Amino acid sequence: MASSERSALLTYRLCGGSGEEERGRERGRTAAAAAPRKLPTFLGVVVPTLLSMFSVVLFLRLGFVVGHAGLYQALAMFAVAYFIIGMTVLSVCAIATNGALDAGGAYYMISRALGPEFGGSIGIMFFLANVCGSALYVLGLVEAVVDSFGIPPGQKVGTGVHVLPQSYWYELLYGTVLLALCLVVCLVGASIYAKATFLIFLIVAGVLGTILISFFATQPLGVPIRLPHFNVSETENGSFTGFSLATLRENLGGGYGVDYTTGQVMSFSSVFAVMFNGCTGIMAGSNMSGDLKRPSYSIPRGTISAVLFTYLVYNLLAFLMCATCNRILLQKDYGFLRDISIFPPLVTVGIYAATLSAAMSNLIGASRILYALARDDLFGRALALAKKTSSSGNPVMAVILSWLVVQLVLFSGKLNTIAGVVTTFFLLVYATVNLACLALEWASAPNFRPTFRYFTWHTCLLGIAGCCVMMFLISPVSASASLGFLLVLLLALHYLSPSSTWGYISQALIFHQVRKYLLMLDVRKDHVKFWRPQMLLMVQNPRGSARLIDFVNDLKKSGLYVLGHVELQDLDMLPSDPLQPQQDSWLSLVDKLNVKAFVSLTLAPSVRHGVRQLLFTSGLGGMRPNTLVLGFYDDAEPQDGLAQHPAFTSAREEVPLGFPPLRAPTAPKLLSAREYVGIVADALKMLRNVLLARQLESLDKAWELRRAASPPPTIHVWPVNLLRPDSARYADTCSLFLLQMACVLNMARAWRRARLRLFLCVEAGAMPHAQEEKLRQLLKDLRIQAQIQLVPWDAITHLHWQTCRGPPGGPAGEVEEEEEEEGSVNFPVNAAQVSDEYVCAANKLVLEQSPAPAVRFLYLPRPPADTSLYPLYLHQLELLTRGLGPTVLVHGVSAVTSTQL
Repeated sequence: MASSERSALLTYRLCGGSGEEERGRERGRTAAAAAPRKLPTFLGVVVPTLLSMFSVVLFLRLGFVVGHAGLYQALAMFAVAYFIIGMTVLSVCAIATNGALDAGGAYYMISRALGPEFGGSIGIMFFLANVCGSALYVLGLVEAVVDSFGIPPGQKVGTGVHVLPQSYWYELLYGTVLLALCLVVCLVGASIYAKATFLIFLIVAGVLGTILISFFATQPLGVPIRLPHFNVSETENGSFTGFSLATLRENLGGGYGVDYTTGQVMSFSSVFAVMFNGCTGIMAGSNMSGDLKRPSYSIPRGTISAVLFTYLVYNLLAFLMCATCNRILLQKDYGFLRDISIFPPLVTVGIYAATLSAAMSNLIGASRILYALARDDLFGRALALAKKTSSSGNPVMAVILSWLVVQLVLFSGKLNTIAGVVTTFFLLVYATVNLACLALEWASAPNFRPTFRYFTWHTCLLGIAGCCVMMFLISPVSASASLGFLLVLLLALHYLSPSSTWGYISQALIFHQVRKYLLMLDVRKDHVKFWRPQMLLMVQNPRGSARLIDFVNDLKKSGLYVLGHVELQDLDMLPSDPLQPQQDSWLSLVDKLNVKAFVSLTLAPSVRHGVRQLLFTSGLGGMRPNTLVLGFYDDAEPQDGLAQHPAFTSAREEVPLGFPPLRAPTAPKLLSAREYVGIVADALKMLRNVLLARQLESLDKAWELRRAASPPPTIHVWPVNLLRPDSARYADTCSLFLLQMACVLNMARAWRRARLRLFLCVEAGAMPHAQEEKLRQLLKDLRIQAQIQLVPWDAITHLHWQTCRGPPGGPAGEVEEEEEEEGSVNFPVNAAQVSDEYVCAANKLVLEQSPAPAVRFLYLPRPPADTSLYPLYLHQLELLTRGLGPTVLVHGVSAVTSTQL
């Protein structure tokens, strides 16, 4: 089982890949991974956890808690505290058993499971919690030393063993010396501390046994208590009554008083803050994961066993204290356990050993977390110094930096002062661990299948709620500041940290929610009021389409946008899929161009078949492309737009991005004119709207929209089929779709300064003012703001009737009338009768309208039913748009406008 936990499969599942960058970061763990894992559950998890939880609170503050809170409230405090850490232990066990573990403890498994944002932010908070915890234990040890060897207040010269002066600066000096001792041990290596762990545990267990025996064996006695009061000593008498029902009754209720070390009046929240420090340390066993034989087995069992044992011990000692000690002794003598012990020196040794061990444990833990953060490069150069290690692999610089931070915290001076900060940090870390496990559970990822099953999302939520409530009860200010700091870390890591191969929990959660909402997006409930363009832009080579890609991004109006590409190859003749290596290049292109688009690549024997595939398969559920966008088919020489694009002009940026060079002007095209028109016809048969974009690469949007000229740029709109002057209608489906697309472009943020100009082609004797008023009313109903300009085109229509079959009224006119009734005007039945001379005249009419616009929208007629006329159809479109600059030919097949609310 141990070997299976460290299998390559599980390591890959946890870490998420094996790129060069990740392999470089993992080289530092090679030596640790090669070292034999030999610690069993008891020595590797139970002992470190017990030593972390049995320290200052057990020996120096448990009487303080019981004396102020009383038995009932003390038991309630223990229940609340252990409920919170119990829910957190379940979450830790779940994450710890979800794959192979390496050295690094809680930070390692959370960062690899949830990604750099959660891992890095939790790592910093856990580092601060360990730093403050180390300072807390050092101050507790100083307090114990001064209590045993300090000169009593009011005396200038000590007597006997009481030789140590007492003042703020002296106590800071004692703390600095003790912290320096911890530093020396940590610099030599954690192995010294690990070897002494079991011995320290035996000492603590012996002291604990002596204390329990003392409650029964010690006779009632009075304990004189010397209290500092304005540099003089006041003496009060505490009493150890032995087991007494009267003493128990007096200690059942709360009796909050003044803390004699800080002078502050205690409350439930302030006492809970002190007491909760005895419940921290639950992750000490997880931090040993790199040295455990079977981490997935040992961490859950060892941690839960240690937590249950400490809970029982705390409750038992609380009852014994309430039944044998009066409130004065409990509140005002932090070292009373030594006074009532049958062998006081052993209690003193136990206090020193447990507290010093906890201080070193927290200092070592803080340095290892800092080193892991630096090694993962989450904060860049800010933690570069912490990467340096000794020849044996000990992170000496991380130890020194952690020691400096602990030294700064020691200036707070008093244990009870720092206890609230430590509690807030640990509660925040525990809340975030529960949140991490909740996110994994809600993401429903198949690979989240921990072997520890005794947790649900309910336990995670309860743990989060308990932590947050207690944080704000203890100190609303510090809780708010800590949450703000955590949020800043999350945002900074989200936007600034380098990409990793660990996996991102945010992606799993987004996938889960998107899938749920896509299922709720019912196409049967679509309504024209909420229609939006959903674009499929076909791109042969992004080098020649950079500005077109950006233009269509403005046209999508928060709709779906897909970049499609067809690779002309046969998968049967290839050893592997050639599209997979290209995917990263396309996604990088989307990122660099800053467009909100998906990428869809396909293999096909021809471009037409590939476009059909993409039209059929692109999108999902109610999010499918309803509009096909193609570049125009002409003989223009392709221009490399990426080389001049601002996103690729940086000297550090590589322009190629893996895309091939542009087609040479003399090289054959990948598709014929007949196939190109066939793609348009296919899209219309599939009820997709079609846009043909010509000369969009010449559109300098930045210059057009920011030029200093007083008249704003314009968008010219021609919602009439210029190839069929006999069908000059402005309210058919295609014309309304063209109006909608021009309006959508004008609504885009970059185009709001532009103005729409709508051209109304009129003939003499056709009541142009009535037509204008009718069109103006239509624009008003559609809430489209546009300037209407009348354009006489009698000469154009006269030329049309001279070169075509004559005015309507014959059989052909009847056929055309039937086609118009269908709501979409077709290409002329006999396209050959529309002469080039007429098309050139129509082109001239469009070109003469000044000033020149930024872009033009023209009506795109439906391709002819006779496929032999496809080349002629494309030729006439080329003549119609020749020299017009950026032009979009539009044909719509679905209703997209609404006058209803």
